[in-house]
Amino acid sequence: MTSALFDNAGMRALDAAGLALPGMAPGELMERAGQALLTVVRRDWPQARRIGILCGPGNNGGDGYVLARLAAEAGLEVRVHGGPSRARPESDGRQAHRRWQASGGEVHALENFDPAAADLWVDCLFGIGLERPLTDAYGAVIESLNASGRPVLAADVPSGVDIDRGRLLGEAVRANHTLTMIADKLGLHTGAAVDRVGQVEVAPLDLPASVAHGIAPVARRVGPEDWRPRLPVRRPGAHKGDCGHVLIVGGAPGYSGAARLAATAALRAGAGRVTLATHPEHAAWANLERPELMVRGVADASELQALMRRVDVVAVGPGLGQGAWGRGLWLAVADADLPRVADADALNLLAEAPRRGEDWVLTPHPGEAARLQGQDVATIEADRPGQVRALAARLGGVVLLKGAGTLVASSGAEPLACVTGGHPGMATAGSGDVLTGIIAALRGQGADARSAAEIGAAWHCAAACIARDRLGGARGMLAGDLAEALPAAAGGGA
Repeated sequence: MTSALFDNAGMRALDAAGLALPGMAPGELMERAGQALLTVVRRDWPQARRIGILCGPGNNGGDGYVLARLAAEAGLEVRVHGGPSRARPESDGRQAHRRWQASGGEVHALENFDPAAADLWVDCLFGIGLERPLTDAYGAVIESLNASGRPVLAADVPSGVDIDRGRLLGEAVRANHTLTMIADKLGLHTGAAVDRVGQVEVAPLDLPASVAHGIAPVARRVGPEDWRPRLPVRRPGAHKGDCGHVLIVGGAPGYSGAARLAATAALRAGAGRVTLATHPEHAAWANLERPELMVRGVADASELQALMRRVDVVAVGPGLGQGAWGRGLWLAVADADLPRVADADALNLLAEAPRRGEDWVLTPHPGEAARLQGQDVATIEADRPGQVRALAARLGGVVLLKGAGTLVASSGAEPLACVTGGHPGMATAGSGDVLTGIIAALRGQGADARSAAEIGAAWHCAAACIARDRLGGARGMLAGDLAEALPAAAGGGA
């Protein structure tokens, strides 16, 4: 289950499967969760002597009461705040609450919460089942905790995070570390939740992998360690003709930079040959800047058609514009019987006249996705998994929704891919154009559309991390820095 990501329904099924294991005593999973939390407290905050625990009304709160009892037994000073329990009297959460009180532990009212009363706070308010915004006393506590700057460990899920969608349900806890129980959750790795979870760690609670039998994840996480083995292999005797001929289409008057970035990235990602089809006014000096490129000035779609007959894959959109020139080139590419990658203005033109394709990769950012869906950006970001699935179902092929926790969907029933590992320095002009070039290069080297999107997004993140380290920081990183770091990010070799 290391790369599997589950939603609410999947986690409930996993939890039920764990509880049904032979010999699993009542409350045993909760005891294990409390012990796992204490282990992280002592490992990551060894100097913390005063531990504050916020306990909610359900099983997440039960984890907190177990932690409170174990931490007190370990000699730590423990302060618990909680509200009235709505759990059944015989539930594990209520039993944990009673055991804490029987040990002499107190439960302070939420209204008396003072962040300064502890060196570290553990959020055990709400877990995977939360479906409403926290606007009551719980919301006030979370707001006060976030404003305090005190370190926070979240149990399972930061309270207020929707694990199905990655959205925030009103005020949500801002954690430094999230210890998520049994298996990883999709909503911890995409959307607004990325700013709330801190470092995510999975506590499997000593459950065997067999508990996941028959329970399908909704997504797979593609992290730094997952993508390099999937890079296309270049045999020792390969020549440039074996490594793909990529055509980049874009660069309307005044917008040549985006297409040149995409073309450079395609070269750095291993394409054997790259041709840049751009507006005639840019052709001469684009070739001077990057002599490895073959640059062709194309005045209209008929000239582009001749070029497309000689290439393996076409990427269209960077700097394309939405005028007559760009519109004509987009329509020619959209009708082509070639693998295609569409970004930027190509997506805006697609939004004007939607059509379905099969052998293409669409790479919208949230704004472009909103135009494709006829919605606003807030609606897209409120349900990134649902929106990327809907786009793939409607437009066909593979859709890659950019943003924190990039998501990749196919038009079939395959689970989503969630690409992790980037950083905020990637929020810079041209970064998406580099990704377009990477994906096109991978398609030209034989990767299928889904693999090219997943590997390309992960490679993009890894290169951004290398570029940041070379520069000494993420602030001020340029898209060109990212493109130049692609060979190093691939880890050497061919």
